[in-house]
This record gives sequence, structure tokens and C-alpha cells, in this order.
Amino acid sequence: MASRTHNFTSRQKMRRNTFELFHYRDDSLKEVALHHHDFYEIYFFLSGSVSYNIESRSYRLSPGDILLIAPHELHQPVFSPEKQSYERYVLWVNAAFLQQFSTPGQDVARCFDTKLPEHANLLRPEGVTRELIAYLVQQLIREQDSREFASEMYCLSLLAQLLVLVNRTALRAGRAPESRENTDSTVYRILNHINEHYSEDLTLDFLANEFFISKYHLSREFNRVVGTSVHRYIIQKRLIMARQMMAAGVPTSEVCQHCGFGDYSNFYRAFKSEYQISPREYLEELKKETPLRQELNRLRELTEQ
Repeated sequence: MASRTHNFTSRQKMRRNTFELFHYRDDSLKEVALHHHDFYEIYFFLSGSVSYNIESRSYRLSPGDILLIAPHELHQPVFSPEKQSYERYVLWVNAAFLQQFSTPGQDVARCFDTKLPEHANLLRPEGVTRELIAYLVQQLIREQDSREFASEMYCLSLLAQLLVLVNRTALRAGRAPESRENTDSTVYRILNHINEHYSEDLTLDFLANEFFISKYHLSREFNRVVGTSVHRYIIQKRLIMARQMMAAGVPTSEVCQHCGFGDYSNFYRAFKSEYQISPREYLEELKKETPLRQELNRLRELTEQ
């Protein structure tokens, strides 16, 4: 029996402190903006004609593919002109909650670690592994809203099995050859430069001079390859780093300077425009983590019973 589908939403904030799983099927989805979020995402592709951009990499997807997206990675699906039903499962996992599944020496967030030389966003499981992953996802999406006996415990056990299988698949796979990150080497080098120097004064004119390219050509090619403008990419990258620093307890005044905003007013405007809340309101949300951790500890105790 097929699971019910959900109406697609552009929200990028979790409503639960644990995980959320969606089954989407769209026939007329035209565009999804380049975005990022604070949680882990595992994306299971079922059908459609779709390429997926993750930072400077582009992947042409085939049914059964899995994408692993870490909290700090900018990403966006790109649809071909062909009209095909676009179907996928999307699993969101709270970052703190994910750590509750790890044990010493067995970190289930390993498959998302972009610093590892063998890291790959794209997994292409085969045979029994692919069938088992599909089964676990289908069981989990049916069970997550169930009111049957011990449904919460059953969901945790399904999620734990799924995370283990995804990590094992990632360990066996290595870097995916389907990545087309060097399709435009200049844009790729510019992306690396932005990622390494986001705290500096970066402008379209500066990057054009630095890489000996017309700013008009750079603007056009950057938009084509990355899916957004140079300016917006820089702002989003700076905001990602700013949120990570704020979560680590760094004072806002230091965050502004380190992340290239110059002063608080520039930082405030960019933050409020992107997230619809102020930096102060975001800090207030971070303070709510104490009851969240209590809930996570309770859930971890359930898995150990």
C-alpha cells in the first residue's frame, strides 16, 4: 500500500525536535530557491528529470539515488523543461537529536562530514541495500503518525537502522563520479575563494579582477552554475557561519566583524531579511535547547530499554 503524499512546503525550519519525514509528488513545481538549514537532510529520489546543486557540485539524479546534505550546505534542485512527475522522500533530522544515536567511535553523522576526503553527497545503493533502505523509509513514514502501541520506540528503531545503512553505503561508495563540480572551473574556483574568504570585502568587481574575467560574464555564469547571484551567495554563506558562531556562544559584535558584515546594522538587516527573525530572537531560540536536550535524553533512554 503506497503512503500518502504531503503538500510541498518551502519552509526550512523543523517543527519537531527529533525528525520529520515527507513524501512529495509534484507535477508542476517550477523552482525551488537556493537555501540552507540547521538540520541534516537525507533526500531519497524516486522519479523525475532533476539535477541537484549542492554548493559547487551538480548531480544528475536517477531513481533510487540518495543525497546527503549537511546543515551548512547551500543546495537547490534544478528541473528540466520536460514535464515529469517529481517524486521523492525527504528526511530532516535535528542535529542534536542525531548525536543521540552515536556511540564512542561510531558517529552516525560521519556520512555528512564534508571535511572527510572521501565524502560524497550522492549515494547510489544497489541490490539488497537499496531495497532495504526503501523498505525502512516506507515503514518510517507510515509509522511516524501512528497511534499504535510503542510507535515512538518503533520509529526510533527504524531511524537507527536507516542511519546505519546510509553510513555503511557512504563508507563503501567513496566520492561519486557523477559530480560535475569542475564543469566550469572558474566558477568552482570562485566558490572556493568565497568559502575561504567570506569574512573579507568581497564584491563582484573584486572577484572579476581577481580571476581575470568580465564581471558580466562572471555574473551570468555564476547564476547558471550555482543558481543564484554572487551577492546573494556571499550573504548566505556569511549568515551560515554567523549562526554557527552564535550557537557556539560568540558575542554578536565579534560575529559581525568575523563574518564580513562590518557593523551590526548590516548584519541585522541581512539576518532579518533571510530568516524573518532578528539576531536577538534567534539567540532566544537557542536558549530553549535545555528542555530540548531533556527530551532527547528521554528518547535515548527509550532506545536503550
